[in-house]
Amino acid sequence: MRFTEAAAGLTGRPLPDPLPPPPAQLQPTTTDAGGAAGRPGPSWPAPTRASAVLVLLFPDAAGEARVVLTARPSAARRHAGEISFPGGALEPGDASAEAAALREAREEVGLDPVAARVRLVGRLDEVAIGPSGFRLTPVLALATRSPSLVADPVEVAAILTPPLAAFLPGAPIADRRLERDGWILRFGAYVVEERVIWGATARILGQLGALLRSVS
Repeated sequence: MRFTEAAAGLTGRPLPDPLPPPPAQLQPTTTDAGGAAGRPGPSWPAPTRASAVLVLLFPDAAGEARVVLTARPSAARRHAGEISFPGGALEPGDASAEAAALREAREEVGLDPVAARVRLVGRLDEVAIGPSGFRLTPVLALATRSPSLVADPVEVAAILTPPLAAFLPGAPIADRRLERDGWILRFGAYVVEERVIWGATARILGQLGALLRSVS
């Protein structure tokens, strides 16, 4: 998808309310690895800790829209090795989710919002992350200049900039499974450049793709 097309669709009018949902197959489900019928899946307390991520679109040299993602270090305390957006928990000095998302992007990938001409567009649907207790607000933004990004060596193992087209409706979604503590976790995932993108990140990208299709 061309960046100009994405930007026109996202800024020409207010975002729809409600937003279109992401593909249903991106929602993880759990089953008992031992085959016990009716056994409830694992549960966590209701997420209460506010957090925000920056969903940043920008044009590459050819004018195609790309999105900024990060690979977490394998030794990270939370979500080790997973693909995510720049972001984290709101801190006392953050005035809003938008402020937190921009601060985290500066800290994690060195984003200069002025140099990249970042424009905030709105928010996607909040995502609850049970295992870590976060209520995650995705903040959608456009950078009209390709940003100069540098990974923080402690928080980010690699910066990824896959094409937005990889997450539009109709893009391939792979069926995956993991076994944890006697449970089978089944989920749909995007596989881009041999990286598996699943969970909250995949659902946010899937909703972004559905949104762009609805406004284009």
